[in-house]
Amino acid sequence: MRRNAVRLLMAVLVALAAVLTGVGTPAQAAVPDSPAVTYTNPIAEKRADPHIFKHTDGFYYFTATVPEYDRIVLRRATTIQGLSTAQEVTIWTKHTSGIMGAHIWAPEIHFIDGKWYVYFAAGATNDIWAIRMYVLEGTGANPLTATWTEKGQIKTTWETFSLDATTFVVNGVRYLAWAQRNPAENNNTSLFLAKMANPWTITGTPAELSQPTLSWETIGFKVNEGPAVIQRGGKVFMTYSASATDANYCLGMLTASASSDLTNPASWTKGTQPVFKSSDATSQYGPGHNSFTVSEDGKSDILVYHDRSYKQISGDPLNDPNRRTRVQKVYWKADGTPDFGIPVADGVTPQRFSSYNFADRFIRHWEYRARIEANVSPLADSQFRVVPGLAGSGTVSLEAANFPGYYLRHKNSEVWVEKNDGTAQFASDATFHTRAGLADSAGISYESYNLPGRYIRHYNYLLYVQTPSTATDRADATYYAQ
Repeated sequence: MRRNAVRLLMAVLVALAAVLTGVGTPAQAAVPDSPAVTYTNPIAEKRADPHIFKHTDGFYYFTATVPEYDRIVLRRATTIQGLSTAQEVTIWTKHTSGIMGAHIWAPEIHFIDGKWYVYFAAGATNDIWAIRMYVLEGTGANPLTATWTEKGQIKTTWETFSLDATTFVVNGVRYLAWAQRNPAENNNTSLFLAKMANPWTITGTPAELSQPTLSWETIGFKVNEGPAVIQRGGKVFMTYSASATDANYCLGMLTASASSDLTNPASWTKGTQPVFKSSDATSQYGPGHNSFTVSEDGKSDILVYHDRSYKQISGDPLNDPNRRTRVQKVYWKADGTPDFGIPVADGVTPQRFSSYNFADRFIRHWEYRARIEANVSPLADSQFRVVPGLAGSGTVSLEAANFPGYYLRHKNSEVWVEKNDGTAQFASDATFHTRAGLADSAGISYESYNLPGRYIRHYNYLLYVQTPSTATDRADATYYAQ
């Protein structure tokens, strides 16, 4: 008995020493709570101000502004990508005279207390700029075939230009946020918030949360509009769109504690810089008027927005029909705030790759050298599009999200991000086989196409292609897609 006790004690001491010295099995990161999701953009051509709502029936419901500004349309599909080809149904058409007769803008669809509601803005036939907010109520399980009735105008403090109503719930209280012209201010629209008595009526005095005062909010027009809300970690984040609807259009963000009085403007803090704006690198211009949804597995937040694929617009941007609906994954910083990155290039959306044994570190490029690092800024330095391999079928290449045409490639066993020069050598060096993770089959390992047996691995935080021979090597060559 005594001998067994001594053996047990020795085993415990050896195990403890291994933990303290880092000897033995390499540390393992948990499989990410939010695995990679990818989509192919654009989701819908000529559809602006997009709103995608995931319902409990397993369907995504999609509505947006049509360029004719004359009707409200709906699509549904079981996947976000499926909305691209889903049948589109017109559920309501503008009035032939009077109110709700012009400029049918920015519809949103919500399900509240067993009924469907569509919030939208509209002008009048005798004054197309008398834009006000209105509500439709739908009865029926499927809103594409529901019976719709008009609940009328949402009345606010003033009879002034108002639009972009959205609704959300925090701690059991339903709110309406919207944009409206305050007649006491020299601007186009500010952001307002109020509690709701029912889905078409606000209650109490609306709070003015933000007005356009910063330089990037006042280009072309002085605008705060298109509020959208996402919540996480006890915080409420309200994105909004600013400036004219051309390439200057961008997203700002307000932040409040979920436990604060949201109708007190002092509860909200405005960011000093845009959180999402045009990108020359990816040829995406004027991203804005967003909404949020969640991925099919419910594990990723998805940013839904519109933009254009060109910068120069002839004439009034409102007459340009080519705003497209797009989506991409939202990432979350260590401080709990969202990071939207840049509007990614058309085509497949990028992914991030976290280290198996350093959970907070991601593959990124820094001065074109590939490495792993935590708290990557800008986010796009750690995003890569997984595309068909440059050198052969059944393989992949990893294209830098913010440097289209640049790929991860090995050179003298080191991994760099370099521009494709069109040579066979580059294609081979930038091509990899996707393998089950060497340290965890739930992860990914990338084996060199032209150096079989060598894998992308990190060593002293820099990336190399090497032949893994130890458990540590295999851990260093394993990543999780996020």
